[in-house]
Amino acid sequence: MCAMRVDAKVVMLGKESVGKTSLVERYVHNRFLVGPYQNTIGAAFVAKAIQVGDKVITLGIWDTAGSERYEAMSRIYYRGARAAVVCYDLTDSSSFQRAKFWVKELQNCEEHCKIYLCGTKSDLIQGDRSLRQIDFHDAQDFAEEIGAQHFETSSKTGNNVDELFQKVAEDYNETALQFMSGEVSMLLKAPCISSNVFSMGDFALTFRRCKHGKTDGKPPSHT
Repeated sequence: MCAMRVDAKVVMLGKESVGKTSLVERYVHNRFLVGPYQNTIGAAFVAKAIQVGDKVITLGIWDTAGSERYEAMSRIYYRGARAAVVCYDLTDSSSFQRAKFWVKELQNCEEHCKIYLCGTKSDLIQGDRSLRQIDFHDAQDFAEEIGAQHFETSSKTGNNVDELFQKVAEDYNETALQFMSGEVSMLLKAPCISSNVFSMGDFALTFRRCKHGKTDGKPPSHT
């Protein structure tokens, strides 16, 4: 069996029982598992390819344990993540405080990781609005404060789940294109590069050679 190449590492963070695993199950397998539920121990990994324009982006999703006793372990899994979905339960105010903890952790340790704030179990408050414990506008204000996208989702109905991960993939693709554009611009302006036209295969090799002063301004030989 061939391993799937992962483009973007995505980590799921949040208090235990907020529904991180259910969110991943709905997105990847389009199903909602009815309890009894077993809390995640350590982390679980799954990958899914998603279409973004004319490209296919593969998200590698790490579903981490929410229990505080696994807190140190969760830090291992969000290292190098390009995106973090920080979850809170719309019917549990303490989970929103825990979400703020994870946001602070990411800001301190993974400053280049893009954050998505995700309220879960929206189907419960649609059935009984008195169950809502986190005001939408309070969560939206917090999201804007930290520069995050904000979603309210339901793994049971599927509401906003695909939209959440689609946005993650689109943002990754846009960032990757901006990075490539910047690298090409820097490469073409470098004094060690002539006006020759390079293939994308030549680009990476020539850029590495240029950084070490080993290029004569010509595309690299493939012999």
